[in-house]
Amino acid sequence: MRNSNKSGKFVSKILNCNIMIDVKETLKKAEERMEMAAMFLEEELNRIRAGRANVAILDGVRVESYGSKVPLNQVASVSCPDARTIAIKPWDRKQIRDIEKAIMDSDVGITPENNGEVIRLGIPQPTEERRRDLVKQCNKIAEKAKVEVRNVRADIKDKLKKAIKDGLSEDNEKDAEQDLQKVHDKYIKKLDELIEAKNKEIMTV
Repeated sequence: MRNSNKSGKFVSKILNCNIMIDVKETLKKAEERMEMAAMFLEEELNRIRAGRANVAILDGVRVESYGSKVPLNQVASVSCPDARTIAIKPWDRKQIRDIEKAIMDSDVGITPENNGEVIRLGIPQPTEERRRDLVKQCNKIAEKAKVEVRNVRADIKDKLKKAIKDGLSEDNEKDAEQDLQKVHDKYIKKLDELIEAKNKEIMTV
């Protein structure tokens, strides 16, 4: 009987150990999902033209090159010589027309000009009304990212509650939930900082 009790306690310890590892892994995955939401927001905000030259607005441009469509930065160097201009210098001057066409066909919304060697995009200064529209647009994207972070928290909380039935102690569940809340708060703060910086950039004349 004694041996039986000892083996029972040993199995119980192993189970609890496994559960703790699962909790850590679950929280790690939760943080990864929240990080994805933050990355999504950062990428989307970078694509929004705020009146200053930003090469990220060309991220979606694909250029026809030797029978396939490739990202612009694979066929040209892209830089911002000043706050109002983006300069695109093709590695091969023969591709200047293809690059120009790709920009025209994209949703960048700026007519390119070229001197035979370099393509230039002049960034127009947005009106006050346009700036306010851009802020609204950014806030909508930020809210979408926040909803994703909240959804991750709700999903993981649900998993933790269910884990109690599988043997996770209530104390461990509460500790895990507190850790989850800390991760949630960290990413909500990160999203707030991203949107605040973007809105400031947009509204700065």
